[in-house]
This record gives sequence, structure tokens and C-alpha cells, in this order.
Amino acid sequence: MSLFRKKSVEHMLAASTQSGGLKKTLGALDLTFLGVGAIIGTGIFVLTGTGAVQAGPALMLSFIIAAIACGFAALAYAQFAAWIIGWDLMLEYGLATSAVSVGWSGYLQSLLSGFGIALPVALSAAPGALPGHMTLFNLPAFLVMMAITALLSVGIRESARINNMMVAIKVIVVLLVIGVGVFHVTPANWHPFMPNGWNGVFGAAAVMFFAFIGFDSVSSAAEEVKNPKRDLPIGIIASLGVCAVLYVAIAAVVTGIMPSAQFANISHPVSYALQVAGEKWVAGFIDLGAVLGMLTVILVMAYGQTRVIFAMSRDGLLPARLSRLHPRFATPFFTTWLVGIFFGLIGALVPLNVLAELINIGTLAAFSMVSIAVLILRKTHPRLPRAFRCPGVPVVPVLAVASCLFLMANLKFVTWVAFVIWLSIGMVIYFGYSRRHSKLGHGLQDH
Repeated sequence: MSLFRKKSVEHMLAASTQSGGLKKTLGALDLTFLGVGAIIGTGIFVLTGTGAVQAGPALMLSFIIAAIACGFAALAYAQFAAWIIGWDLMLEYGLATSAVSVGWSGYLQSLLSGFGIALPVALSAAPGALPGHMTLFNLPAFLVMMAITALLSVGIRESARINNMMVAIKVIVVLLVIGVGVFHVTPANWHPFMPNGWNGVFGAAAVMFFAFIGFDSVSSAAEEVKNPKRDLPIGIIASLGVCAVLYVAIAAVVTGIMPSAQFANISHPVSYALQVAGEKWVAGFIDLGAVLGMLTVILVMAYGQTRVIFAMSRDGLLPARLSRLHPRFATPFFTTWLVGIFFGLIGALVPLNVLAELINIGTLAAFSMVSIAVLILRKTHPRLPRAFRCPGVPVVPVLAVASCLFLMANLKFVTWVAFVIWLSIGMVIYFGYSRRHSKLGHGLQDH
């Protein structure tokens, strides 16, 4: 029962080609849309204001720094498809759905207010989320989680079709923001460019990393891809590249429309900037685009979460019930509803600012470990057939680890404390259950 035991790489490659199990229905375009669908959401529509206050117009640099860190990790993910990594990804995907559901709720309520519709204050936000107001439960956040859970429980092919349509709409909305907003940019608003110096830029980069979370969730679709060797690298790298360009452009436009300091405490900064510019009709489309855009983020992240749990359960690291497939839909039906309800309640009861940094640190840790795994695999299996080879090994994986650790160092101390607690819970589960029930530990790998 060695702590360093591992599944045979050859066995996993052979198992990935076997028939049965999850349906193989996705192609490269589907994966790219899944990636873009997961990336463009709360990070750009909500946290842009927070980043602008912290970094000023240099938010553009913050996005670039975060994108570079993700880019190194993306190259590693494109080659590499462990318990602690899975546990970190569960933190990332699960809390990301909760966080995005909260952002979605804010934009939906903003959209409804334009029609004179308002929810009871008690049901509009999590406890303590609105100082001076008695808020108890974020009802829209919970309901959207239940709707996405129902969709995912039916099947990924159906979910992917809806995702592709909504991604197309929100990309059009982002391009509309850039195309209209650029005519209202006042270059004087870009001065001073770095009001808080490099500390502000790096601090914002650590938070803006959240805006790129999602490209790695494409890798969780590996078992449902028609040609994973070719399509996974395309989906991961293409989605990250598209979003990085759009993010820098959005940051340039919104910080050019109005002084960065004025974004403080603004929950819908992108549409607010267009309102300030006098383009209220565009602001309405942005609210609609954000509502649709965040739906796709919740969908893809929830999908990734269920597939990570499915894989860990199939290996015996979690109870077998979590990897059982529905006889009709061929989806992990029970797991989908279990995590949907659990993280739906978190989204309804926990404020967004409490969730964002914890998501980032879990993701950065997972990226670091995947990059280290690429280094190890290149050393232990140098001749293993690879449809995509991470370039510049060992330099690129080392840079991926270094950049991720750098961003982690810029997160708050309380975030580190919460992360250590999460890892401790994972270790308790591993030594209390997973290590004794692991199929690998008992020589029970499927053949």
C-alpha cells in the first residue's frame, strides 16, 4: 500500500480506447466552445472592477501576467490528461460554480430591475453580502444551479449544444462592448497607468487569475471526446488564447472610459462603464450577455466537477455509487445532483468575495502539480507516444510551477489557512477511506 503507487500509463491509454462507459460525442470545436464557455464569465463581467481599483489601467498587464501563468500550465495540460490533484480540482470546479452562480444572480437582478421587477431583499443575496440589509438566501443563485444540474444529468451532447449557442452570444456581446466602447475611451483616464505600482498589478493578477479558470476543465472531457489526442490540445490552447485577447481589450476599454477608482463597489463594472459612456442600450445587452455567459461557466465547471468525482470513484478513491451511470442517459446522474445541490447551497449562503480567492489557490496548486507530473512523465516514459508534446521541457513546466507559486504568494493569508484546511480534509478522507478502497492498491485495475 505504498503512498507512491501509480496507475500504469499504458493501462490508462488502453482503457481510454475501450468501448462502453461515457459516450464519445465531442470534437475540437465543442471543446473550444466548452473552454471559452467556462472562461468568459464572472471573472470578466464582475471582477474587472475589483482589479481596476487595485491595478488601475495596468489591469491590462495583470490579465497578461495571469494569462502567461495559465499558458504555461495549458501546455502541460495539453500533454497530461493523483488524488491530491483531483481534490484540488474538486475545490476549483465546485466553488467556481458557486461563485459564478452568485455573479449570475447579481446580473439577473440588474436585468430584471430594468423591467421594474425586484426580488424580496431576504432572497436576493447570501447572509452578510449586503451590509445594512437583512439578506438570508440567494434564491436566483440556487435556482440556476438546479437548472444546470438538471441539464447535465441528461447528457453532455445536449449540454454542449446549448453551451455552443450561449457562448456564441456572449462572445458577440464582448465584441460589442469593445466595438462601441472604444469610441468613448479618453486616454487621460489611463494616467497614472500603475497607481499602486507593481504590487497592485501583481495583486490584481492573483485575483484576475479567476477570470481564466476554466480552460483546464476541457481536460475533464477526455473520455467523451472522439479524438482526444488531437482535439484536447486544440480545445485547451485555442480557448485560452481567444479569451486572453478579449480580456486585455475589455480592460483597455473600460479603464479608458472612466477613472479606475470609480469602479469601487460596482458589481457590474462592464455594463456600468457603458452606462457612464451614455450607451445604455449596449449596457442592457451586456447584462443579458452576462446572464447567458455565466450560465455556460456554471455548466462547464459543474460538468468538470462531476467527471473528476466520477474518475476518482471508478478508481475506488471515493464510494462506488458516485461512478454509477444512469441506464438511459449514460451520465453520473446521482453525482451530478449531489454536487449540484451541495454547491448550489454554498452559492446561496456564501458571499462572492469569500469564494473567489479560495478557488484561485486550489486551481494554482493543481496547475503546479500537473506541471510537475509532466516533468516526471517525460523522465520516466520518454518514448511514450504523444499526440502533443509540451514544448521546452523542462523549462516550460518549471516556468508554469514558478508562475503559479508567484501568484499564490500574492493571495491573502486567510486564503492560505482555508486552503490548508481543505487539504487536511482531503488527507483525512484519503487515509480514512481512499487508501484502503483503492483498486490500484489491491491490484484491481480494470482490464
